[in-house]
Amino acid sequence: MSSINVTKNVPPAEGAALPKAWPFEEARKIAAHVETRGGDAPALLETGYGPSGLPHIGTFGEVARTTWVRQAYEALTGRPTRLLAFSDDMDALRKVPTNVPNQEMLAQHLGLPLTRIPDPFGKFESFAAHNNAMLREFLDGFGFQYEFASATDYYVSGRFDAALRRMLEVHDKVVATIAPTLGAERRATYSPVLPIHPRTGRVMQVPVIKVDPIAATVQWRDPDTDELFETSVLGGHAKMQWKADWAMRWYALGVDYEMSGKDLIDSVKLSSKICRILGKAPPAGLTYELFLDQNAQKISKSKGNGLSIDEWLRYAPPESLGQYMFNQPTRAKRLFFDVIPRAMDEYIANVDKAAVETDETTLRANPAWFIHGGEIRPQDTSPVSFSALLNLAAVANADSPDTLWKFLRRYDPSLSPETHPYVDRLVKHALVYFQDFVRPAKTYRAPSDMERAALTDLAKALRQADPALSPVQVQDIVFEIGKRHQFQPLRAWFGCLYEVLLGQTEGPRFGIFAALLGLPETVALIEESLARDVQPTAAEQA
Repeated sequence: MSSINVTKNVPPAEGAALPKAWPFEEARKIAAHVETRGGDAPALLETGYGPSGLPHIGTFGEVARTTWVRQAYEALTGRPTRLLAFSDDMDALRKVPTNVPNQEMLAQHLGLPLTRIPDPFGKFESFAAHNNAMLREFLDGFGFQYEFASATDYYVSGRFDAALRRMLEVHDKVVATIAPTLGAERRATYSPVLPIHPRTGRVMQVPVIKVDPIAATVQWRDPDTDELFETSVLGGHAKMQWKADWAMRWYALGVDYEMSGKDLIDSVKLSSKICRILGKAPPAGLTYELFLDQNAQKISKSKGNGLSIDEWLRYAPPESLGQYMFNQPTRAKRLFFDVIPRAMDEYIANVDKAAVETDETTLRANPAWFIHGGEIRPQDTSPVSFSALLNLAAVANADSPDTLWKFLRRYDPSLSPETHPYVDRLVKHALVYFQDFVRPAKTYRAPSDMERAALTDLAKALRQADPALSPVQVQDIVFEIGKRHQFQPLRAWFGCLYEVLLGQTEGPRFGIFAALLGLPETVALIEESLARDVQPTAAEQA
């Protein structure tokens, strides 16, 4: 799998204007935060991960976007950064995931920290260790540069001890901050401290009877036996509740930046208040929108709607996924199969622009600059759009890459799988996408009288044209015929071409498509479509 991004320190050009791209807007926030806190430590960016489940496409999105912000900050300031991928593996398992084996075994370990639960896959020393390994393999596969951190390691090693002592010192203020957001029953017993039961090892969500900041202990009773315990909060004998835990981590590590989803807006506000109570400013951050499925419903791991990362990478290279994640992170976006071709074509267009861009500021606003870590790779593109490949596959009813390569070689004799391996990857992806989605969904319609006349005219013009015409020249012919037949608006003419000839609602520039297919073959396609026995719809009849 090719790398999505390898972050590097890119010093800013002397006197250069700042690029207008959202990662640079975020970089400005980090620069302001670092200036406020002072010191020479590298800016620390963090992403969080709950290892009760496997990494997913949202995990990729958060790490990729944070990496791009990191890259922008280094380009903006010339200063180093760190990216910490933090696993909350000391959290208790509250319910059994449905997508793992040995469900009954896991059910017997509910309430234990994830690092104390056997691996249901039988490969690692714990369930958390398995999922942490999957996370690291996942991130490494995309070439991300990061430091991995385990909550259990940080708690047990004493890395959090000073922050935990501070949490006990401000315990009542933290409770007063969180309590108004809770129901009456929960409010009466809330404490940010979750002691670990000294006998069962379970994470106990119980009322805290007494807090001793000097001894760094809390007193609590076992709800089953009524036995009184005094537990140290140090060295991994207790952990913090979620919102307090997040704030404590920011405070302890000096996190400068962490983005999060729209569903965590209230949590960010509360954790930020707690971080200030502890004595530090909370990190800067971005609230990104959530993904929607094909029915505009929020993506849910439990529902299984939407699109997985493995599914995406079946149909297009990872750069296309990077392009999709880069676009407008603060707007809700559909995450379904039909977004892949457009994302792929946007990537191709952007990397082509970046490859010839001479203005540094403009270059750094190009998504390809981020996706490739500041080192544009013009070989990772294609002279033919992904949509054009899909349409070729549709017209040829292709069942092998050789079918598409026949057209590509005629379009450009210098192209071959050996000299252009990235194009070959796109050919193979396009073939799979066509077979899974395009072929089953093709729906042709009959042309209207006006459209039939225009198509007949187009066939005649292409039949008389020089077969060696460039795509631009072919496109000019198509435009001229659309204007001659007075299509209003002109895009209705192109809609006719896609729907009547290709059986779909959109496609590539028709001049490029016709040049790829060949003008004689395009004429044959038009004549075949005009002779096709397709009944007009009720709307067309009206």
